[in-house]
Amino acid sequence: MSHYLLEFGALAVAHFLALISPGPDFFLIVGTSARQGPGRGAAVCCGIAAANGLYILLALTGCAMVRDHPLLRDGMKTAGALYLLVLAVMLLRAPRHTAGGAAAAPERVPAGSRLRTFGAGFLSAALNPKNAVFYLSLFALIVPPTTPALVQALYGIWMFCAVLCWDLFIVWTIGNGRVTRYVNGSARLLEKGSGIVLFILGIVMLIR
Repeated sequence: MSHYLLEFGALAVAHFLALISPGPDFFLIVGTSARQGPGRGAAVCCGIAAANGLYILLALTGCAMVRDHPLLRDGMKTAGALYLLVLAVMLLRAPRHTAGGAAAAPERVPAGSRLRTFGAGFLSAALNPKNAVFYLSLFALIVPPTTPALVQALYGIWMFCAVLCWDLFIVWTIGNGRVTRYVNGSARLLEKGSGIVLFILGIVMLIR
């Protein structure tokens, strides 16, 4: 049990650090919530979470195939470690920005029903190839073949819930001035800290 807790901890930390790093989904959520209200923002969040859930499912099934081929498994681990290093460098070199400025970034959010905004969120996450690479790399790097399928499924459910809850938290911050000011003040520090941790994790996985 303790082994699974350590495994889950490494998986959850790496996933959350990547999750809180601003990307296309973040700007879509902020822009939709600011211009169309929290209801539409929540619909976008559900769409993004659904696409992430699909990639998580594909990663879980794909990892079983990868593990049956040692060369493919080792290559995937190396690629995953390098991907974490690239992501870390991007975070460490990211230009300064604020949530307030980010709100004006997206201009292509559909103004129709919640179903349409759900679709916008789903496509935003589904059409981002980094999501597929990230989840497959994460499972291949951290979760060993001996981990039961049920435990892996619980990992996947946790990550799906983490994506949804974090995105809904972003929607909530749009209407909360104090939280927005805090995010503006600490975004740079969060990026740098996340970059350092992901860099260390990538190095450890590369030499393991």
